[in-house]
Parts: sequence; structure tokens; C-alpha cells
Amino acid sequence: MTIYDTIIIGGGSSGFSAAMYAGRLNMKTLVLCEGIGGTLAIAGSIENWPGIKAIDGYDLVENIHQHALEYGITVIEKRATSCKKKDGNFLVGVEGESYEGKTIIFATGTRVRKLGCPGEDQYANKGVHYCALCDGPLYKGKILGVVGGSDSAAKEALVLSEYASKVFIIYRGEQIRAEYVNLKRVEKKLKEDKIRIINFTNVTEIKGDEKKVTSVILDKAYNDKNELVLDGLFIEIGHIPLSDLAKDIGVALDQKGEIVIDREAKTNVEGVYAAGDVVDTKFKQAITGAGEAVLAAYSAYTYVSGKEL
Repeated sequence: MTIYDTIIIGGGSSGFSAAMYAGRLNMKTLVLCEGIGGTLAIAGSIENWPGIKAIDGYDLVENIHQHALEYGITVIEKRATSCKKKDGNFLVGVEGESYEGKTIIFATGTRVRKLGCPGEDQYANKGVHYCALCDGPLYKGKILGVVGGSDSAAKEALVLSEYASKVFIIYRGEQIRAEYVNLKRVEKKLKEDKIRIINFTNVTEIKGDEKKVTSVILDKAYNDKNELVLDGLFIEIGHIPLSDLAKDIGVALDQKGEIVIDREAKTNVEGVYAAGDVVDTKFKQAITGAGEAVLAAYSAYTYVSGKEL
């Protein structure tokens, strides 16, 4: 069996940033991923990557992927299903096969957090969605809702406003927490009456007919009614870290289930590192994940080689 210097689990911007740097350090590198892209692939336009004013999220990941391939790394597009220790190394299981590595870098990212209210599963892909870029074009001239108050929720609403006649942002808090640029864009749409914000409000039920969503029930009246007529609802209330494989080998997690790392992207388990949305850093961006990934690759290099550059 081939023993890799590092096995990177995850095929997003952080995973391939780690792979690119590990390859530059002449490490025998394997990337295991279900697919190439990760969360960034469905993020739409990325406007905060240094040196590039705007680039599609998928294109950015693909650029990093192609850069990594220049250094002779191996990529296997299969989901890692298990991870365990083996004689000082690590064994990662993939669909009946296994791969051995001296180090592991977790760049597993997150999955979307569901609202958990009645009707959400029933109307999945029938008016309930989690990606404006993917499904927004289906709703030209329709009335849509976005649940959430983060920068991501604001971006979803802005994308949807290009198709829908009106978009309601439904947020349980007082004020949406968008980046300054996106907040100004939302404010412009507010003046145009393309976007409206309903604050201090939760969606408690999603209703519809046999085919699609027709309305949502709110826990607080809006315009004297608790039922808001909508053609579709997009949910953007955060993500759940995909850290189960790390937990299986004793990696410490915080209360949110995120992998705890230090400033060198090291975990509490020797030879195990992590980067990107799955870790416990507060500010999660593609650029910060890439930085963590480079540190992870360098830390793995020093562990394997026993020396620093």
C-alpha cells in the first residue's frame, strides 16, 4: 500500500489550497473529496479575494484545483467514510478501499443547517431551497422569502432580487449582519422596494398545495397577518461542521462541533491538522481558510520531515 505524506479530506478552496502547498513542499499528497467545489462553488460572485476584483466561486476553486495539480498531487473523487489510527499513521476508508497517510488535514467544510419547521422536508425542491444561485432562476417575477440575517443571507436575497418581483428577508434579530458593501446593496434594493426586511420574526411553518409552497406562517404578525404569501423560501441560517471523522480519532471539538486548532492549524492529535469552515476560527472566509490550509500543509511538512524550511 502506498503511504502518503498527507491525506487531505475535502475538495473545496481550503482543501486544494492545502494540496497546492503540500505539493510545492514535495509531499506525496492525496486529496479525497466527494466532488470539487465545496460551499464556495455555489456562492456566486466572490469579491473579497485579494488581487481579483470579482470571480465566480466555482471558478476560484477550479483555479486552485488546477494550480495544485501542477505539483503532482493525487485526487480521488470519493467520500471518505472512516478514519482511524494505524501504527503511528492514519487509515482513511473510502467505499471499500483504504488509504494510509502519515498526516491528515481535515478541510471537510460544513453542510447547511435546516430550519426544522413543519413543511420544510415536504416541500424540499418544491419551493424550499438552500441555494439562490442554483434555484433562483426558477422564480422569475415571483415573491420569495429568505430566512436568516447573516452576510450570506443578504447575498442570497440580492441574487434572488435579480429574478423575483419581491424578496422578504425574515430574520429573528434586530438588524441583518451583512458586510458593509452588501448592506449598502440591500439598502438600495429596499429603496426600490425589491427587498423588504421583517425583523424579530421566525418562520414556524411552511405551507403549500400538492405541488409547491404557497405561504409561510410567522410567529409575529406582519401587516396584521401571521401568514405571508410566498412562491418560495430560501433558508440561510448557518451551517453544521462536518467533523465526525475527526472526532473518531480523538480530535477535540468545540461546543459547535468545530475542530479546535492553534495558530499553526494543529489539532490536539499529533499529525492531524485542519482548515476552513470546519475549524473554530470566528471569521470564516475563503481567504482565511486558504491561509489556514497553507499553515496546515506546512505543519504537516515539518512533522513528516522533522525539519523546518
